[in-house]
Amino acid sequence: MNAKRNLSTILAGALAVATQTLCAQSYPVKSIRMIVTIEPGGAPDIGARVLAPPLSERLGQSVIVENRTGANGNVGGDVVAKSRPDGYTLLYGADSLVVINPHVYSNMPFDTLKDVVPIASTTVSQVVISVNPAVPVKTFREFIDYAKRANPPMTFASGGNASIHHLVMEAVKIQAGINLTHVPFRSGTPAVAAAVAGDVQVVVGGNSAANQIRAGKIRAIVSSGKNRLSYLPDLPTIGETFPGVEFNNWLGVWGTGGTPEPVVTRLHEEINRVLAVKETADKVASVGGADVWINSRETFDKFIRSEYDRYGKIVRTLNIKID
Repeated sequence: MNAKRNLSTILAGALAVATQTLCAQSYPVKSIRMIVTIEPGGAPDIGARVLAPPLSERLGQSVIVENRTGANGNVGGDVVAKSRPDGYTLLYGADSLVVINPHVYSNMPFDTLKDVVPIASTTVSQVVISVNPAVPVKTFREFIDYAKRANPPMTFASGGNASIHHLVMEAVKIQAGINLTHVPFRSGTPAVAAAVAGDVQVVVGGNSAANQIRAGKIRAIVSSGKNRLSYLPDLPTIGETFPGVEFNNWLGVWGTGGTPEPVVTRLHEEINRVLAVKETADKVASVGGADVWINSRETFDKFIRSEYDRYGKIVRTLNIKID
């Protein structure tokens, strides 16, 4: 009896492997949705629209970018988490959705480490603290001094509560001993627009801020990464004033948890091939100043879990909670 059961188990396992292999060989047979968690113009949207056309060519099926915004990415992420695990609904998302939101949202709609599966890292960049040109500061030190004197406190816009943009400014506030009033938006694009219009005095923005900085519509004060930005080489980093304060903004592609391994592997390989093309890297850099970021699946997964733990500690220190 046990022998029959063992044989049945072996045959079932072999059939599952064969089915997955056949699935990968035929995948895709229809168009693929790529869910973007923010409005058009922000980093994930730019990245997805750069990636989608060449990825479509490689896969032989259309990759359709669809914006599903809200709750710092939770709305779009939940769509993917609850989709069929077949590789036809993908998430192009930002770090904050996966490694920050679970620590701040009391009613997180899905488990970011289980209900979605990492497929490929795509880009890495920084965020920049900028001011409306009417604010009479040109350096980070002048910004800090001005903020200390401001009464009422200056207002700063971010791409949402508990976004990287938000946490960067909260870290600066603690280090510099200053106070600013947070004005969260649904994504970086409207936050930057508010600073350009003068509705807020300060904005912390990523790729969506790059063109407005280049055009002189907002004035960059400091960046958040370890090294200075290539397109703003004279702009100092926060770490040059406050050693150890460093934040990068990274993006990637996820699938629904339970997606067959061969499908995930195929997508990973094809995305990496697209990212390795110089034209892709040039487009990403020219639009938003980001760098292509290629990793193995194992490296990306390990990095996500490390960042998850790191931001958990930061969120607990800052005591940020969203009901």
